[in-house]
Amino acid sequence: MSRIITISRQYGSGGREIGKKLSEKLNIPFYDNALIEKAAEESGLIPAFFEDTERHAGNSLLYALYRGSQMDHFGMSVLSMEDNIYLAQSNVIRKVAEEGPCVIIGRCSDYILSDMKNVVSIFIHADLEFRKERAVRIDGVDPAKAESVVLTKDKRRQNYYNFHTDRKWGIAKNYSLCLDSGLCGIDRAVEVIYSYISGLD
Repeated sequence: MSRIITISRQYGSGGREIGKKLSEKLNIPFYDNALIEKAAEESGLIPAFFEDTERHAGNSLLYALYRGSQMDHFGMSVLSMEDNIYLAQSNVIRKVAEEGPCVIIGRCSDYILSDMKNVVSIFIHADLEFRKERAVRIDGVDPAKAESVVLTKDKRRQNYYNFHTDRKWGIAKNYSLCLDSGLCGIDRAVEVIYSYISGLD
């Protein structure tokens, strides 16, 4: 198996769990939050900065202001902290992809690696009730706040992705394969992706 697999997902859809199980089935490296830590180590930035970028992305206008370019004392545009963070993450994503087959979760990885021919981009989605149930059961979200948490997380991911790319998050044409995990289940989703990828090689 020579493919790099990127997985974008709605919050609560089980995309991370699917990616983890897929990487184990394929016996290839898996990168999610560890990618943030690696980017932080290599850039010398504090890991919390990386987490804050997605948090700020909850409001598209505030996010635009937060990550907007700054000017130096000569009036020249310089990269903002957020731009530097995105570049650090992008460099790490490209580096691990160049090292060989792996599964990468989120962080615009499908877009960052779009010029590589051996990349398969997956988008995992599910209906709201399925995602609310998982948010409560797996992440310990307060049932009374589950819908708000799910929708807010999705909005942050959408704004972050849309701002850094020339694509729209979650639009089917931007991905190799889209799956409804609420319909097929987590384990079946892993099998479907595995079969799909096996048919490409």
